[in-house]
Amino acid sequence: MNTQEIINQLPYGKEFLFVDELFQVNEEFVKGTYTFSKDLNFYDSHFKNKPITPAVILTETMAQIGLVCLGIFLLKDQLNDKNLAFAMTSSALDFMQPVYPGEQVWVSSEKKYFRFNKLSCSVKMENVKGEIVSKGTISGMLLSQGHE
Repeated sequence: MNTQEIINQLPYGKEFLFVDELFQVNEEFVKGTYTFSKDLNFYDSHFKNKPITPAVILTETMAQIGLVCLGIFLLKDQLNDKNLAFAMTSSALDFMQPVYPGEQVWVSSEKKYFRFNKLSCSVKMENVKGEIVSKGTISGMLLSQGHE
């Protein structure tokens, strides 16, 4: 499975897709980028006079690149089931730098473990200067939609 095939499998619409490009993905690691367009709706209100990217959106970006993309790669043989979905189960992240409209970020993620359909990763987000924006751990589960 190549990087574009992974991006095509992501379960997000255009307005909530925070992955532009994947540069590396293997059984243990993924690295990709996203650029926060200046015209994203949340910048009008967060904050009115000095917009910054909300931490929840940074978390989502790290989860999409660092957890879901890696999960899709690891589960490539099981993705024929249209009922598969991913759910973030926990995150423990530290935020060190703001991300402003128009900025590009790089997300790298290393698998800690993948068992019983639960994936846990050490993730790091950097800006183009190489400064760490956020780092920590994100975990998630593979779910069958429509089943409890």
